[in-house]
Amino acid sequence: MVVLGGGAAGFFAAIRAAELGASVTILEAAARPLQKVLVSGGGRCNVTHALFDPARFVEHYPRGAKELRQAFARFQAKDTVAWFEARGVALKTEDDGRVFPVTDDAHTVADCLLREAERLGVGLRSGVRVEGLERVEGGFRLRLRSGDILASDRLLLATGSNPQGLAFAAQLGHTVEAPVPALFSLRVEDRRIEGLAGIAVADVRATLEVAKPAKDAEGAKPGGMLRVTKSGALLVTHQGFSAHAILRVSSWAARELAAAGYRARLTLDLVPALDDAALRAAAEVVRREHPKGTVGAHAFAPAVPRRLWERLVAAAGIDPATRWAEAPRKGLDALVGELKRGLYEVVGKGDFREEIVTCGGVRRKEVDWATMESRVCPGLHLAGEVLDVDGLTGGFNFQNAWTTGWIAGTAMAQ
Repeated sequence: MVVLGGGAAGFFAAIRAAELGASVTILEAAARPLQKVLVSGGGRCNVTHALFDPARFVEHYPRGAKELRQAFARFQAKDTVAWFEARGVALKTEDDGRVFPVTDDAHTVADCLLREAERLGVGLRSGVRVEGLERVEGGFRLRLRSGDILASDRLLLATGSNPQGLAFAAQLGHTVEAPVPALFSLRVEDRRIEGLAGIAVADVRATLEVAKPAKDAEGAKPGGMLRVTKSGALLVTHQGFSAHAILRVSSWAARELAAAGYRARLTLDLVPALDDAALRAAAEVVRREHPKGTVGAHAFAPAVPRRLWERLVAAAGIDPATRWAEAPRKGLDALVGELKRGLYEVVGKGDFREEIVTCGGVRRKEVDWATMESRVCPGLHLAGEVLDVDGLTGGFNFQNAWTTGWIAGTAMAQ
C-alpha cells in the first residue's frame, strides 16, 4: 500500500500498518519528510495536549469535533503520550497543558518516527512528485514525474492542505471545501488603540458578528449573521487585536470571515466578571475614596491597563484630567458601556505566524471515521489535515494527525 504525504499523519499510519504486517511505501514530495513536525512549536514540537477526556478535548476543534469524538474513543491524547514514551521519547507537560519532548527539540519526535518506520521496513521515497493518479481494478495506479508507475491496492491521502492532494481527492470523487486561514489576529483601525501595541488584558469576552455567506459549504442558504463569543486573553497589536480570545473567535468564524472579506463587528467585554451594576458601584467607591483624584489616574476596573483605561475614559466623553468629584454620571455610564460593550470594526485579517492552520479539505461526511476509508472511493483512506478538520493551537492539530493516521493504518492493514 502507498501513503501519499510524509507528515505526521502519513508516518503514523504507515508505522501502524507495518506493525500489523502490511507492506507500506511513503511518497513525500519534499526533499525531507516531517517538515511540519520540525518547525512546529517554535522547533520544539507540541506533540499533543494533556487533556485526557475526549469529550473536553474535542471542544478545541471548530470543525470536526463530532467525528473526532468517535475517533478519540479508539486513540486519544493519553495513547499518543504512551506511544512516544514507549519508544524512548520522554515527554513533559507545561503549565498550559501543552506536551513537548523533554529535549525541547522537534528532531527528537521526527527521529523517533523515522527510526520506527525504518525498523518496521516502511519504504520512504522523498523528493518524489506524483503527477497522475487513477482508480483501477484492484486498487490505484500512480504515475510519478520520473516516469515510474506504482500500483497499490490501498492508498492513503495524508497530504495536508496541499492543493495537489486536494485535487487528487476531488478527482477520486470527493467534495473539497476550499482551504482558508483558520487561526489569525484581526485588523482593527481605531483611535482607542492607536499606539498601544503590547497592551494586554488577561481575561476578556470577545463577541464577533459576521455576515453569513449566501450559501454555506453544503449549498444551503443560511443568510443572517453568525455570532461567536469566546473568552481568553486579549493583546493589542500594531494592526489591531490578537491573543487567545481573538484567535478563538477567528477560528470558529473562519469561513464566514473569509466570505465576508474579513469585515465584521467585534464587541469586547473587558471585565466579564462584573456586570454593569457592579461596575457602577465600584465607580461610586472610587468617587468617595478619591474625590480629588482624576478619573484617568484612578480606575474602577483595575484589570484594564492604565494607558487603555485613559483612552476609554476619553472615548466615553470624559477628560481624563477630570476630578472624580466632578465626573458626570452620564459619562460614567458611557465608560461602563466602553468596558462591557466596546464595539470595534474589523477591517481585515492580521498577520499571524500560526496561519499554517487552515480550515477546509475533504468533506467529513464522505469518510467512514471508524476506518478513515472514503465512502465514495473504496480503498482510499484519508488522514490528517487533508480532511476538513482543524483545531486550536496547543497540540490539537497534531492529535488529529496521530489519531486519524493510527485508525487509517489499522484499517488499511486489515
